Order: sequence, then C-alpha cells, then structure tokens
Amino acid sequence: MSLSARSRRNSAQNRGEAGQFAAAREGSGRHMRYGLRYELRFGLLGPPVLYDADGEVRPIGSGKMRALLAALLLEPGRVVSVDALKDALWGGAPPASAQASLQNHVTRLRRLLGDDPERLRAVPPGYLLRVGEGELDVRVFEDHVAAARAAHAGGDWERTARECAAALALWRGTPLSGLPPETGGHALVQRLEEARLLAREWGFDAELHLGGARLAALVPELAALVAEYPLREAFHRLLMLVLHGTGRQAEALAVHRDLRARLIEELGVEPGSAVREAHLKILREGACGAGETQGCSGGGAALGGPAVVPDPGEAGKDAGAYEAGEGSGEGSDEAGKGAGEDSDGGTARAAVPAVPAVPAVATPPRPAQLPPAPAHFTGRGDVRAELLRALDPERGSCAVAVLSGMAGVGKSALALHAAHGLRKRFTDGQLYVNLHGATPGMAPLAPGQALASLLRDLGVEARRIPEHPDAAAALLRSLLAPTRTLMVLDDAANAAQIRQLLPGGPECAVIVTSRSPLTALDGARRFPLAPLSEEESAQLLRAVSGRGDGLDGAHRLVELAGRLPLALRIVAARLAARRALTPDDLAGQLAATDGRLHHLEYDDLSVRRSLAVAHDALSASDREADRDAALALCRIGALDLPEYGAPLLARLTGTDERRAEAALDRLVDVALLEETAFGRYAPHDLVRDFAREIAGTAGTAVTAGTAASVTDSYARGTGPAAPGAPGSAVSADSADSAASAGSTGSTDAGPGEGDAVPDLALRWYAATAARSYQAIVEPSAVRSDRLRTTPSEPDAHAADVAAAADFGSADEAHAWIGLELANAVALVERYAQASAYVPLLARYLAVSLQRGGRLGELEVLGEAALGAARRLGDEPAEAFALLDLAGLHFLKGRANDSLALLDRALEIWRRLDFLSCLCRGLGNRGLLLEGLGRYEESGETLRQCLEYARVLNDPHSEAITYSNLGNLYEHTDPRAAIEQHRRSLEIGEAIGDVVVRHSAHCNIGYAHLTLGEPDAAVPHFEESLRILGGHDNRHWQGERQTRLGLVRALRGQGDVARAARECDKLLTLAGRRSDRYSEGLARHQRGLLRLAAGDTDEALRQWKSALDALDGTDTPVVAELRELLIWRRHSTPPPPS
Repeated sequence: MSLSARSRRNSAQNRGEAGQFAAAREGSGRHMRYGLRYELRFGLLGPPVLYDADGEVRPIGSGKMRALLAALLLEPGRVVSVDALKDALWGGAPPASAQASLQNHVTRLRRLLGDDPERLRAVPPGYLLRVGEGELDVRVFEDHVAAARAAHAGGDWERTARECAAALALWRGTPLSGLPPETGGHALVQRLEEARLLAREWGFDAELHLGGARLAALVPELAALVAEYPLREAFHRLLMLVLHGTGRQAEALAVHRDLRARLIEELGVEPGSAVREAHLKILREGACGAGETQGCSGGGAALGGPAVVPDPGEAGKDAGAYEAGEGSGEGSDEAGKGAGEDSDGGTARAAVPAVPAVPAVATPPRPAQLPPAPAHFTGRGDVRAELLRALDPERGSCAVAVLSGMAGVGKSALALHAAHGLRKRFTDGQLYVNLHGATPGMAPLAPGQALASLLRDLGVEARRIPEHPDAAAALLRSLLAPTRTLMVLDDAANAAQIRQLLPGGPECAVIVTSRSPLTALDGARRFPLAPLSEEESAQLLRAVSGRGDGLDGAHRLVELAGRLPLALRIVAARLAARRALTPDDLAGQLAATDGRLHHLEYDDLSVRRSLAVAHDALSASDREADRDAALALCRIGALDLPEYGAPLLARLTGTDERRAEAALDRLVDVALLEETAFGRYAPHDLVRDFAREIAGTAGTAVTAGTAASVTDSYARGTGPAAPGAPGSAVSADSADSAASAGSTGSTDAGPGEGDAVPDLALRWYAATAARSYQAIVEPSAVRSDRLRTTPSEPDAHAADVAAAADFGSADEAHAWIGLELANAVALVERYAQASAYVPLLARYLAVSLQRGGRLGELEVLGEAALGAARRLGDEPAEAFALLDLAGLHFLKGRANDSLALLDRALEIWRRLDFLSCLCRGLGNRGLLLEGLGRYEESGETLRQCLEYARVLNDPHSEAITYSNLGNLYEHTDPRAAIEQHRRSLEIGEAIGDVVVRHSAHCNIGYAHLTLGEPDAAVPHFEESLRILGGHDNRHWQGERQTRLGLVRALRGQGDVARAARECDKLLTLAGRRSDRYSEGLARHQRGLLRLAAGDTDEALRQWKSALDALDGTDTPVVAELRELLIWRRHSTPPPPS
C-alpha cells in the first residue's frame, strides 16, 4: 500500500479513534490530549507539520521544505549529512544547483522555526535540528505506548486506557504522508503503524477488563478492524469477548468460526492460544454476558463467572481438533460451527444448557516463536559448532550460552542461525523474547514483563500469572522442567534482566545475546564475537549486494566497514539499491570523509543509532560509573589515541584512577571498548568515529578554564582527590557540565576549546616522561642537562613533574614507555605546531628510544621537537633535538648527516656556554670523524673533549672519551687502543656505569680482531653481552655492535655453526626494531658464513639484500659488498674481510 493510500485509510480511522476509550479519558483525558499538543513543536504522525506556542499548525510552504523537515526529524538531535539531505530532496539525481538550493531551504526553515539560532545549526558534515523533550509527536507517542505496555503488563487497566487514548490522539494520518518515496523513513512508518495497532489492542483490552456499559460502543470499531485486518487474531479475540460480554454469544462464536476457517483455508494453521482460550471461555460460560445475567449459575459477572461447560460432545470435538493441531479431518467441520450453531448454519440466542462443572483445559500449541533465520548468514563456523555442542540437551543440565560483542557484530544473527539448527533437538518448542536491552527508542523490557510474556505464550491465563516476579519465575520453571525447550533471549541489557527467565529443566537450553559478556551470570558458556575476517566480510558483501566482481577480502570496503556485519550489510544494501554505484566509488565516499557513520545508514539500519543507544543509556544513568563512562568516551573521541589506560583517563576526566578504571570497564561491558591487554583499552574503528562525533557535536571538549580546574590538584602535588573534597579535582559531572557550558556549538570553535583535552594529555605525558627519564638515567651531568628548564617550558610543567609519582625502578619506567609510546608519538605528530610540551616530551623519551633501537619513533619525535623548538624560539631545546636527530642518523649509519646536525647543536651550546653539553657533543663528534676516516680531526676533537671532561670533573664523559680515543688508535696501533679502552673500563667500574663497562669490553674485542686474535676477542664480546643482559638489553646500539663483533670473532675461530646462530639472533633483533642498518651489517656476515660453507649462490643473495639495506649509509661495508659482488661476476678471489 502506498503512503497516500494508507493516509486516506488512516484519516478515516483516526476519526473513529477520537472517540475510542472515551470513558477512560473522563475528567483527565481531554486535558491530557490537548495539553500535550501545546508542548509539541514538530509533527510526523501525519503530514509533516510545525506547531506554534498555541498548538496551532503552522503551514510549511513547498514539498521540498516538508521533505527537508522530515529528513531532519528522522534524526532528531543528530547531524544529518548534506549528501543525505540531497538524497531526501532530490533522490539519486540532485541538480547542479542542489547545494545552493539546499541552503535556501534551510534558511527558510530557520525562519519558520523562529528566532532561536541554535534550533537548526550547521554542523559538519551537515545540519543538526535540536528537538527537546516532548517536542516531537513521534517521541511523545512512543512514550505513551511504552507506558501503556507497562500498565498493560501490570494489569493497571485505567492507566492502560488513558495512555492508549493519549497515544492515539496524536495521530493525524499516516506518518510522513505526502512526501516523495526518496525521503525515506519507510521502516519507521511500519514500526509506528504496528505500535499504533498494539495501542488499539491494549486500549480495547483495558476497556474489556473495566467492563460496564461502555462495551457495546466498542463493537462497531472492532468489527471494522476485523474486516481491515482479517488475519490479526488479537482484534478477532477482542471482538469475540466484547460480543460475549454484551450477551451476543452466537455472534462471538461466529467470529471464531470465520477466523478459524480463514486461517485453515489460507494458511493451514489453527488460531493461536489466546483466541482458543477466548473461545473455550465463551463455551464454558454459556450466554452469561454483561447484559444477560438471568439464570446463570454462579452470578452474572461479565467475564468472571464459574466454569460451566456446555454440551460435552460439542465442546469436546472443538477442543479435540485443537489438540491434534488439525485444520481438517473427522469432526472438524462440526466443531468449527461452534456450540451455539446448528448443523444448518443457523444461530441460537438461547443459553446452552448448563451441566455440572468439569475442568476444561486448552492445550497450548507447541511454541515455535523463532523469527526467520537470517538470510546470507556468513562465517562463524567454529563458534557455531562449539555453540551447538554446548547446547546439547543430553548434557543433563540446563545449558546457557551468552553471545556477546559490540553493536552490529552479528550476535542475534548467529543466535537465530544456531537456534534454527537446534529445533529438532528441542522437541517441545522454541521460545523467543526480545528484551530490548539496546534497542533505539525503547526501554529495556523489565523481568516481570518478560516473565508475563513467556507465561502467556505457554498458555497461562493472564489472571493466573503471579504478580510477584519470584512466583512467576517459579511457575515458568515448573512449566518448562519436564520439557525439551530452547529459549532465545535476545538483546539482554544485564544479567539481572534474564536471571529469573532461565528454565530449570535439565533438557532445556538458553541462548542469550548481549553487548555485555554477562559475567555475573553463573554457569553460562560465553562466546565473545569479533568482527568477521576479511574473506568472510567480502563473502557477505557479495551475497547481500549481488555484486561479484572485485569484492574480495582485500577490497577497501571491507576495512572501511570495520568488518562489522551490520556495516557490511548497509554497504551491501547501498550497492544493491544503486546499481550504478560501484564498490570503488562507495569506498571512495567512505574514505573521503572524517566520519564514515553518515554513510553507514540505510533505511532502518544505522551503525550510529546502534552505538548511540549504549552511550545515551550511560549518560542518563544514575550510577556514577555509567556517567563517568559516558564522559570517558567523549574524552576518547576528543583525543583519538591508539589505546587508553586508567591513569590517562583519570587526568582527562578529573577523577581518580579507581573511577577511571571503573568507567573503562563499563565501556567494555557495553561493547564500546575492548580490553586489548590488562589495563589497556581500545575502541573499534567505527566506535572511534562515533566517539569523535559525540566529542565534537555535543561540545564535550574541556575548556581552558576547566582544564586548569581539572589539574589544580596536580599543581599542588596532591593528585586527584575524592569528589567533593576541598581542593579536589573536578568530578566527571562537573567537568562535563563545564565542558558543555564552555562550548558554543559553533563549527568554528576557538582553539582554546578544541585543544584543551589534548593539552591535558600532553601535560600528563610530559610530566610522567620526565619521571621515567629520572628512573632510567642515573644522576649525572647528562641527566641534569636534559632536565634543565628551557625558555619555552610551560610554567605548570615543574609543578606537574613534582606531583607525578616516581617510578619504582628503571624497569617500571621502561614498561610505561612501552605502553604509552604509540600514544605519545600520535600526540606529538598531531600537535607539534601547537604545544610547548612537544619538545619536553621528545627530549625525555629520546634516550630510552636510542637505547632500545626504536628508530622510527625517535625520528618522528626528533623532527617534531626540532620544528616546535624553532617555532618557539627555544635554542637549548633546539640543540637537544639536533643532538637526538644526530644520534638517530648515527644509528642508521649516516655519519655525514649526523655530523652536520651535531655541528649545529655545538654551535648553539658554544653560544650559550653550556660546557657539559659541549663536552659530550665533542665526544660524539670525534667518534663520527673517526668513522668517516678523518683521523686527525677526530684526535684533535677528542683531546678537546678530554680537557672539558677533566675541568667539569665528569668521569662518565672522561671514560667515554678514552673509549673513543681507543677506537681512533686502533687504526694505527691496536695495542695502544686496548690500553685506552682499559682506562675507560677502570673508570666505568669505579663509577658503576653499565654503558662504559660494556663499551670497553666490546671495543677491546674489536681491537683484538684488528690484531687477528679472534680467540682473545670472544671473551670480551661475551662479557659485554653479559653486562648488558643484566639490564634487559636496553642498550641496542651497544648490543648490536657487540653481537656483530662476536659473529666475526666466531667466524675467525672457524666456529661457523655458532657464528651462524649468533648472526640469526642479530637479524631477529634488528627485524623487531625495523633497524635496516643493523640488518644490512648482519646479512653481510651471513653471506661470508654461507661462502665459507660453500654456498656461493646464497652468499650472493645475502650480499644483495645487505646492499639494499645499507643503501644511503656511510659505512665502508658498502664498498666491501660491491667488491664481493664484482668478484662473483669476474670470478676473481674475494677480498679479505
């Protein structure tokens, strides 16, 4: 049926609804109906309209304006993209002027909406229409329907009638009528139509229970509904009972006869349990209706008289047909005519002769309530097989399986797919309840409501259902105990919602789906679901879209949809709807925007709405942990880091670590975060997009004033205090309130607002990194220099460092860096041009990264620190960044680049008269010059360095200088070189310096190699590794040089097998660090080992790989590799190595 045809039909019906349940509204209903309209601003329950303050309809000009308003109201309070609005107004073919035309329509709509400029705002990538509580008739209608549902389930018939009347009074016709099809909302219309029919059912049911003279007035309305919905059994049941209640038993039985005949003829099924119960009730009570109480045994209550069974033969035939579940066969025709009908089809108004009362039990049908199995079910083979094994009814106890995972991961699809596969095992039926734990626009079903629904489905009369949930649960367990029944509890909010619904029968089983793993539910098997694999995702895309070409696991659409079944189905639906849209084009649309979510909506499918349910519930909760979790997700969206831990979130939300951890755990419970490792949390990519949206559109970035308030306790050195305590950090609520108050909601908010959350994060990282540096580097002039204040250092940094906790050991500091490094790098890359904390953070982390061989991260931090220092005009910070980048290039084998950077740093230190920095810089310069073969310059530089070290009384620098002099002497007098290294070793042992000690042994080993004494070299290399091994190998530069020397020494000894093992170990370690320079040096040695073993071809392959890895470096090994490859081509003897 078209929208316009449905509109004409509903307009006629609504005129009848205006008089429905009139008695229930007396005294209060009229005020409720019209008073409610006074609060409305927007209407979709009919043609789209606007209401003014007096409740009068304001005309909307053109059809395009109505379509624009409807498209915005379909997403109330959310951003609707420009593309989506163009689709709503012009379908798939917007004109060239669509953008300008849309802006004109928006301007006119703003004028219609009044003077409030915040009502309709431009928020990238579209527009947002603010809709307040009670302003949209659809929401008001749904609130009344929810209240009516609860009242109906609780037996509060007066309230049921009032709520249903209020809900139905809002209808003006078919929702969204008068709009073109491209406006969308068809699924919403269907849902609202169904809710309206339910409201009518509940309202009639309430009138029926209230009884009285009003019953007669219901007959015409119900008769019309039965004619319009000939297969909707609820209206037939109600009409039967109303006719019976008004003394019209024969007509009531005729309604049953006609319905049963239609169902058998058209569908081959019998009426449901509710209709059967009503039929038997009419037969039992004879003609005792509301208007005919004379002569009835037991009094004249309309629906509550004693059970009197008429002619046992007739009643028996009818009941027998039901029990057999037959639609035809012997006796069925007579039974279908009813007790009040003769064989010729005539009706008798006289009462059926009463007989002694006997129990009459209607056997309910075997429940088969599973919704259809999902089409195109894909993947999950292993999980499904394990699930089927876990739910075996032969296991001797009720099996409970919980399928958990994020929104849209396919929990319900797997549950239904598995349940349909289990039907033959559970011969007594399958029950299904949607608990609406995370259904957009609906409150979760209360346990009492779910119990009542299940008991009714099992044939228990509503009046016999115990009011107390414990009693109802006991009755449910009793009914299911002797059966083999499978129960599917879909979309559970928490364990408390389902605990009373679980059967006790040993041969029953339950499948529960929930975003939470429901760990509080004892005895359940848990099946956490992850997104599909790449190939499974592609298979689902192909199946749903009908497209085959090019949609494989490597296609961009797979990752852009996050491998999430819901997102994949939306993408596939778009492809199926628009055949001209290619997968590559759609991938381009998804990739070209900051947020993919507005593209991941189609009809009633929406990733955004699925995610918003959980966040909205957390925000509205009375629990502190829930509100903290909602705020934490906003901060996560504002910061957008790879992963998160409680200490950082505590700083960002102004709470303590206990509350931050509880908030993160709640986000895991509702599947908005995943705990990737103990205490580390990360969102799915689509959750990241959602978090960015709520952080931006809700104005949740902390303002500069709030940021200062959040960190007051750190500046005082007290750390986060308990909420409400004097001088404490702000609570999650106050931080969020201040954030919202500080945000103007404008699309061009100032940098102070948008940058407050990152600034808080950078402050915390800089302070904690300073503490980690203090724990890793022992007290020395080197450490003091890096910790000294530079001109651009923010005033708050010293207080932040003082307030930050000390690390208990260097191991703890290294562990913290390992956890937080990816986040620190992401922040530095993003805010290098905006934050004075970037040079600080890079300076404190550089030493650890150099020692650990983390060259990629070191380069990012170094370049960012250099640019920031120059922008800030901070020369000391610039010199440290130059020094760290020089170290990076040295580790990469680019000595000339390293020397150029170092000379610029030395120039600054000379100008600033930083003698200790100048001393260490000269030592590094001498080392670089020696490596480049500039021996005379190297000697002169190292002697200057030695003088500075003695003047400064710096034994560490003195020892390092002796070591560098030894390396220089090795070219001319290796024995003298060994003496220099021994002097360095003596100082290192005296001051307990690990770096000096291991370097001295390593360098002595190389001197022995130069002398051709591999046997003497091996013990020194082994001792160097032993010293490093006691410190967790966190000195990669020294370790790689030592391992390389050991390989050479072992090869010189002829121990090729051990040399090969050590070489393989070096390659593995270099690969972990992505250290191409070390990899090239190791492959050079591996080629020599393969040559010694007679495998010339493999040697050549290794040398070619080594040459590729060392391309662009200054190492002399490059020349040697070229000679080796030339030797192979010309078959000349290889050069010595």
